[in-house]
Amino acid sequence: MEMNMFQLRGFGGLIILALDLWALVSILGSSASTGRKVLWALIVILLPVIGFILWLIFGPRGASRGI
Repeated sequence: MEMNMFQLRGFGGLIILALDLWALVSILGSSASTGRKVLWALIVILLPVIGFILWLIFGPRGASRGI
């Protein structure tokens, strides 16, 4: 069976959804202030791919590095 472009996009969408859910659970379970949690959650929800990448770079470890 051959995968067409729509199936490939659907699979990519599921991966993005799973990563965003993982980020949201991590954000909401963190010890950050409520304001930071809300801000990061909104960024990840409104900009799914870019928000996740920004959270990976600046989010959990960025705070401990002083970024």
